[in-house]
Amino acid sequence: MAKGRGYMGGGHSGQPIRQKDMMRQVQKMQEDMARMQEELESATFEAAAGGGMVRAVVNGSKELASLTIDPEAVDPEDVEMLQDLVVAAVNEALRAAEAASSENMSKLTGGLDLGGLGGFGF
Repeated sequence: MAKGRGYMGGGHSGQPIRQKDMMRQVQKMQEDMARMQEELESATFEAAAGGGMVRAVVNGSKELASLTIDPEAVDPEDVEMLQDLVVAAVNEALRAAEAASSENMSKLTGGLDLGGLGGFGF
């Protein structure tokens, strides 16, 4: 193989500059990711089921923060319906938190050329 034509480019191909730029991009992405994670963890996501009879609030860490049940939803003869409403509300709130997390990740990685990261073991 001729000098300067290998993977690393021998120093004349500009490879070290691209690596520096890529490392800066990765560092900025890590900083942005940490900031977005902090913002996400402090956010809350609310969902309702049964026409608002059951409301669930989860935080960005995907933990149930609160659950509100309208007394009219409590029917001792139909506990199963109330359980279903609780599950539906909690799951919908969790989906909202996950969607926000995915959206933030898409924004974060949207401008980054991930194809070149293979050489760094990512």
